[in-house]
Amino acid sequence: MKKLSIIVATCFFMAISYSCSDAFLDKKPLGSTSEDVFYSETGVNALLTGAYSMVKGSALWTVSWGASITNWTYGSVASDDAAKGSYVGDQIPINEIERWEVSTTNNYPADKWVLNIGMGVNRCNQVLNVIAKTPSLSAATATELKAETRFLRGLYYFETWLVFGDKIPIIPEDKMDVANTISNDNAPGVVLKFITDDLAYAAANLPAKQSQVGRATKYAAMALAARAYMQVLDYASAKPLLDNIINSNQYTLAPKFFDNYRIATNNNSEGIFEVQRNVNDINESLNGEMGIGLNAPYAPELGFCCGFHQPKQNLANAFKVDPTGLPLFDTFNNTDLKNDEGIASTDDFVPATDLLDPRIDFTMGRRGLPYMDWGINRGMDWIRDQSWGGPYVTAEKTFFYKSERNTLSTTTGWQTGICANNWRYLRLSHVLLWRAEVAASEGDLATALKYVNMIRARAGNEVVMGKVSITKLPITVNSGDTWKQYVDFTKPAANYKVGLYPAFADKATAMKAVQWENRLEFATDGMRFFDLRRWDKASPGFMAKTLNDYAKADLRQRPDVMKGATFDEKDKYQPIPQTQMDLEPGVLKQNTGY
Repeated sequence: MKKLSIIVATCFFMAISYSCSDAFLDKKPLGSTSEDVFYSETGVNALLTGAYSMVKGSALWTVSWGASITNWTYGSVASDDAAKGSYVGDQIPINEIERWEVSTTNNYPADKWVLNIGMGVNRCNQVLNVIAKTPSLSAATATELKAETRFLRGLYYFETWLVFGDKIPIIPEDKMDVANTISNDNAPGVVLKFITDDLAYAAANLPAKQSQVGRATKYAAMALAARAYMQVLDYASAKPLLDNIINSNQYTLAPKFFDNYRIATNNNSEGIFEVQRNVNDINESLNGEMGIGLNAPYAPELGFCCGFHQPKQNLANAFKVDPTGLPLFDTFNNTDLKNDEGIASTDDFVPATDLLDPRIDFTMGRRGLPYMDWGINRGMDWIRDQSWGGPYVTAEKTFFYKSERNTLSTTTGWQTGICANNWRYLRLSHVLLWRAEVAASEGDLATALKYVNMIRARAGNEVVMGKVSITKLPITVNSGDTWKQYVDFTKPAANYKVGLYPAFADKATAMKAVQWENRLEFATDGMRFFDLRRWDKASPGFMAKTLNDYAKADLRQRPDVMKGATFDEKDKYQPIPQTQMDLEPGVLKQNTGY
């Protein structure tokens, strides 16, 4: 799907986007594509593929780190989950995001706006207009193509709404020519309704299954609409959608937690909507995702750059469990899980022996444990600047195995971390935990318990294997297969335990368990910040307390990063990019506080 979009559909989108007043400029450029070429089912599908191509968050030859659909900056780095990583001077705009000090000229939010509204929504609107002008389409085909396009438009608007809130312009397909006069000063609920109207149409007219992987289905539309309703805690609207998905029996939990992050298990039984990624089919692997191409371990023997998206100590602490294998809700952050901060790779270090939820070592790289099949994580030497990013290696979930290098990872371009690992944007585990949250809010403790324990039971199905015996880790340890002689692969890498909740005493306890499970299951998935924000609607002040408490505790380890940083109400949303304000003076309104 995506190859066609870059070669064919993009030419069309570029050609029909220009408008000039001088007659000689109005002449069609040589080699440009006329709109009527696409007045057929094949043509519309080509354009629709072009609309899909924006989903991953990078556009053509433009690196759009701020637009990545993984939301690793806005959802993880802005939360207590992950640090920017790397070092202070690389990608400086992310420093502002991490410290909640984003300026209106920061190019990261500007990327998000341009890709989702300027390109994603615009492409969808153009496709809808071409569908309306194509008489050869049967009514059924036109309806289904329109439904697929409206799903994508709903997704692009949802992604924009997550980051900027209600102050985004609503541009339907019949208003494209007057887009620069459409205000973003919306009444509460207007943006949500536009999104959910698109998704309701998609759910009503899309099939339950598609013959081509990556295309949206009715259940993908339902799941995205449910997530939109969950953002405003509209549990009553989300509940029937979630039940419909669960009761459809179309999806089952993958056997193992990390199956949702392995290339080998792309498009598994759990995936409801996966962002498809390919590599080495076009120069620089542009059908992968440029937005996370630098989020790879900064290890000299591995040869990657640049160590972004490092999990924080607060997240590591959250994986600690009690003797029954249950989370330490109120005491998890009192003391830090043992780490190798300030300890040279060639010095002795014995990893923590605490009981831990096994998902920790599929989420973050800890010194003295195997890092996938790349070797033993050597700690400080694998961190670009430990005093800045902390002691944990780049989040593993978007990475790939050494055995997949150069086949399922890129062989061209300068971002060597790009790979063919799909992004599981919507999956059954999301749906189950959202349904558990709805149940907790209603006091339906049995249903909340059922779905939380389903996720926890699955978490215990796999642990990282390989007990490392060596405590000093010079670079020679990972020479070839040398490292394997120091690892007993018959033993777990650490002390793991996952317990099931016997019961929930009350609604509050159930809700806390659900919220905690969301964090552990989707850690570093770019959701944490948005989850904190929506839970704050039920408990005003919850988000600010959580993040400010984290920032104070983080000073124990990274005194130069979060010193003086304070989260307040305005920081719940990114500022409307100044570039957009300048393009539409007097039309667009800025978010409060900027």
